[in-house]
Amino acid sequence: MGDVAVGARSGHDGEEHRGRPVGAADPASDGAVTSGNEPGTGGDDGRSGGRPPTDGPEAGGTVPQPKKQRSFWKELPILIGIALVLALLIKTFLVQAFSIPSDSMQNTLQQGDRVLVDKLTPWFGSEPERGEVVVFNDPANWLAGEPTPDPNALQTFLSWIGLMPSAEEKDLIKRAVGVGGDTIECKGTGPLKVNGKALNEPYVYPGNTPCSQDDQGGQFKVKVPKGFIWVMGDHRQNSRDSRYNQADVNRGMVPVDKVVGRAIVIAWPLNRWSTLPVPDTFDQDLSTRSAALTGAPQGLALAGAVPLVLWRRRRIEAATTR
Repeated sequence: MGDVAVGARSGHDGEEHRGRPVGAADPASDGAVTSGNEPGTGGDDGRSGGRPPTDGPEAGGTVPQPKKQRSFWKELPILIGIALVLALLIKTFLVQAFSIPSDSMQNTLQQGDRVLVDKLTPWFGSEPERGEVVVFNDPANWLAGEPTPDPNALQTFLSWIGLMPSAEEKDLIKRAVGVGGDTIECKGTGPLKVNGKALNEPYVYPGNTPCSQDDQGGQFKVKVPKGFIWVMGDHRQNSRDSRYNQADVNRGMVPVDKVVGRAIVIAWPLNRWSTLPVPDTFDQDLSTRSAALTGAPQGLALAGAVPLVLWRRRRIEAATTR
């Protein structure tokens, strides 16, 4: 009925307009336009107060539609991309996984173990300390002749994001026993000495001696330059470490800038999960300063005794001449 009534009214619009002055208001038309929107008009007898009906469409005649939620399959590539970026950032700046390829660090590490290496602290200027298990890039072709693994596509991808060690990077893992300024010495079967202090090394492989009796590097006394470290494997008689690379350009030392980071935890297999703390033997004062001070009391005693002896001799001579 309403639609028909509106159509009839619009049919006489032209005639009614001719009978009115230009600009005169058409009550019927005004009522159709302003109904329900102005005081006193529409079917609410002015009680609406000029507010639009609460259950009707908003101004403009359209109801806003809620945003359609993105499907899971459309979001999945974005989530994977974010995960890959985070993995690369973690690998570059925080931690990286490495696989143990040999028995040179038994029994601390077994072949096939996966360790997590702290790569963050070196970014803040931290350098390796005595007793730490460190991963470092091959400093002077130590791995010459070692077979190079041929990873498949999945292994290559996992190594790229840091979940597996890279086959292209030639890395080694040993224990740092000396830092810049230290004097390291091995005589006979040991013990190993750092700045004249003997080390008690419970981490050495059972049945091994701290020092190896051979003429290929097992017997040595070296001073570590600043910016280098001296490394040895815990399996002393099965580790090609600093001792057996003294003929290279670094004389067996590892440059600090070749150190990737410190191994902090065995992450895999789960039944071997454990941390890799610095052994208690390195808690003693091994600095070169303390080694120098061990001879200081004797030197001071001698220096103090000389004037006393001279003074006593003069008194004896004076008494004799009298």
